[in-house]
Amino acid sequence: MTNQKLLKPIDRLAITVIVFLTLIITLMIGTHKLCGNNCWLRISPKIEEFTWKGKEIEAKDTAFIITFDRPMDRPSVEENLSINPPLPGKFSWAGRRLAYTLYQPAPYGENYQLNLDQAFSNNDELIQPFVAEFSSRDRAFAYIGSQKEEKGRLIFYNLTRKIKKILTPSNLIVFDFQFYPDGQKILFSAAPKNNNYNSLQELKLYQVKTSNNETYEKSSIELILDNKEYQNNQFDLSADGEKITIQRVSRENTANFDLWLLEDEEKPKRLNIEGGEFTIAPDSKTLAVAKGEGIGLFPLDFEEESNTEKSNAKKSNSENGIDFLPKFGKLLSFSPDGKAAALVNFNTDNPQLRFTRSLYYVNNLGVEKELFNTKGSIIDCQFNPTSTHLYCLLTELISETEYKEKPYFAEINIETSKINYLLDLVNYQDIKFSIAPDGLGILFDQIITSNSTDSPLTNNLGESIVGGRLWLLIPPSIQAFQNSQAQLVELPLVGFYPQWAP
Repeated sequence: MTNQKLLKPIDRLAITVIVFLTLIITLMIGTHKLCGNNCWLRISPKIEEFTWKGKEIEAKDTAFIITFDRPMDRPSVEENLSINPPLPGKFSWAGRRLAYTLYQPAPYGENYQLNLDQAFSNNDELIQPFVAEFSSRDRAFAYIGSQKEEKGRLIFYNLTRKIKKILTPSNLIVFDFQFYPDGQKILFSAAPKNNNYNSLQELKLYQVKTSNNETYEKSSIELILDNKEYQNNQFDLSADGEKITIQRVSRENTANFDLWLLEDEEKPKRLNIEGGEFTIAPDSKTLAVAKGEGIGLFPLDFEEESNTEKSNAKKSNSENGIDFLPKFGKLLSFSPDGKAAALVNFNTDNPQLRFTRSLYYVNNLGVEKELFNTKGSIIDCQFNPTSTHLYCLLTELISETEYKEKPYFAEINIETSKINYLLDLVNYQDIKFSIAPDGLGILFDQIITSNSTDSPLTNNLGESIVGGRLWLLIPPSIQAFQNSQAQLVELPLVGFYPQWAP
């Protein structure tokens, strides 16, 4: 018998596979020696995942991750990765994963393209060219209208697309509002239009969608909190959009004056915390309250007690707070990450600084840094997105006998305490300003008042607001070419209390 006849079918199959694989390996070795990295048989390295591909990003999106299918030559990747328009940042690596962290939030209203080619793997293999696109949110804000059919109504304006939309009906007058973190809804307080505006006893809390393409007649306004048993005053919305704190007064007993917590679909809970101005910290778990003799910090993530003894203990704990800052009389704002705050010390315990005010930077590491001292007023200060600067509305005292003040906007470098004067203001009565989420602009208003009673009232003097001008201020430190002077643009809109969408 021949050898062919001695082989079984399975043996012949195995020999065929071995011969085939041997030929393939020999061919690959031979061709690599002839043509190196450009051989068609070699599979080029590639990007397996880019986390921002096809997505719309916002200010809180500060880093993306690229995952490669094999270890890469890192310098070649960093040298050849490009983003257009540019987004300066820094690289960090973990195996096959590259993280790119932006130095500042991506400017809103832009379309971006990421490209990578001419990079190599650790085995000197040329990467497959990669192109991906992503975008940032449109620049948008809301304000309260002040003329004709817009009077007292909440208005949403897309600055990128130049689209204006009235969000609330004509039978409601809006007094205050805040965006939810996704920018798709707004929480607002409003009262019926036929009320006397010398009294704010009829305020209710509502929410409305900004993304609804319908007109205001068909937009869905949802009642969040009524006013049957309690009068609703100021409110604050947590950064995660899940908690609302409200200052409420009992209609049966006006001495029953307290802060309440509203969460999701639950009934409002009384917090047993009394005080003045309040705000929820960016962690959405802490409430900061002005207590007269200082700033108290109180927890919001407590369990509701059932009996009187536990309830009294809870009240005692609430009065003490989880922390207390007796040195300061006013909290202006928290940094976006919640690790620092801007506060005002009225210097009542220092005879040498009598009749002055000091602006302080305080962080969670125990740093208390005085940035600025003035005989004028520190009206408001807000952090930029990277927490390196404060933008402040201040006044300079120009006459102590008549107590005349000159208002102005200023930029304060937190590290150096250097003050950059941005803009002098003619009239600063009840000015509200808002820092853009990407840090590239400041919105503020200038209101016009009268003695009428059919309009929202100013916070300071209780006068009726009958008009307003909206302005966009671009500080020189955040302009592309570092201009020496701030840019000021009057917007073609009439209203007041502008707030940027997140």
